[in-house]
Amino acid sequence: MSTAVSDPAKPSSAGPVEHSIRAKLTDLLRPSQLEITNDSWQHRHHAPMRATGGGGGETHFSVHVVSDQFQGKNTMQRHRMIYAALSDEFAAGLHALSLKTKTPAEAKPAAQT
Repeated sequence: MSTAVSDPAKPSSAGPVEHSIRAKLTDLLRPSQLEITNDSWQHRHHAPMRATGGGGGETHFSVHVVSDQFQGKNTMQRHRMIYAALSDEFAAGLHALSLKTKTPAEAKPAAQT
């Protein structure tokens, strides 16, 4: 399942973990762009993933977020912000995030090419 929306407040047919990720990151970062993709199905063959529902679970996500809140922060600091905000989700079974974090100025050159 993939949810990609440019309006972070737009509702989707996502599961509860994805909803929680979207709500927390929207509140923390007030992003101009937030794309969340559930990649859990790609890890369904791993033993821990089979135990938690495999590809139907919500254990692995890719997140692309553009926010002014990243201004002046390096990649590690940006990722730490996100991991700290999602600590409850990790404690409850979220296993991995693939993060792309950009400021609007960093995202703009990529959009122009």
